[in-house]
Amino acid sequence: MILSSHGLIASSISGVDADWLAYYNRVVTAGGSLTTTEQSATLQLVLDLKANSLWTPMKAIYPMVGASAAACAQNLKSSSFTGTFTSGWTFASTGVTPLASYMNTGFNLSTQIGSNPLNMSFYNRTNNSLSQGEIGCYNNPAGTTDNEILINYSGVFYGFNSPSKYVSISNSDSRGFYQLNAQALNLKAFKNSSQFGATVSLTTYTSTNLNVYVGGINNNGTLTTPSTKECAFASIGDGLTDTQAGNFYTAVQAFQTTLSRQV
Repeated sequence: MILSSHGLIASSISGVDADWLAYYNRVVTAGGSLTTTEQSATLQLVLDLKANSLWTPMKAIYPMVGASAAACAQNLKSSSFTGTFTSGWTFASTGVTPLASYMNTGFNLSTQIGSNPLNMSFYNRTNNSLSQGEIGCYNNPAGTTDNEILINYSGVFYGFNSPSKYVSISNSDSRGFYQLNAQALNLKAFKNSSQFGATVSLTTYTSTNLNVYVGGINNNGTLTTPSTKECAFASIGDGLTDTQAGNFYTAVQAFQTTLSRQV
């Protein structure tokens, strides 16, 4: 059963996933709304993530649906880490686009991830060659810990540790679903269903003691390398296996296809 697009908050509905229903209620309570298609797409996304052992590793999931700050700020996974948008965003059915602006997720990597493996993702619908940061945080000059994804034609993904470890790739089209993933002391980047670039060895995991921004990088509390790319999905969670990373793309791409905004 899918609720109407105008949305009546329900404490329980038989046959609907409880985690999805809690998310839907958060959207409506915040003053947002979801179309029937968006309801179906987000519900199926939850079911697909659970079916592929991806729900538990995820800590914050932002589907970027509802075409409003109230809806897009909601974390699909839980009531924690509701985003805060600064002014300058454009909200549309296809996603959210910043202009010298960012969304503060409230997710502190050091507190929430610590020295454990990390996965961050960003679904980009804009093809441009600008050097921009999409999601993450960077502690400089207070330190040199990097946990961030930057997408452009030169394709530099900054990773972990001090000094920084990063994956550098060649990119002919900046659109797609990107993951930066640490697992078993290896740093890997993925674009869509495939690993992108070489595996980089790590000696330890170091998470930045800052909140993750979407739409730019949190540089010790200041927005840096702001993006102008349209974001249709972003997430933060524990590191994934290669199989999980592939399944994650499949689930997210199916979600985008239902919404007719896949790239």
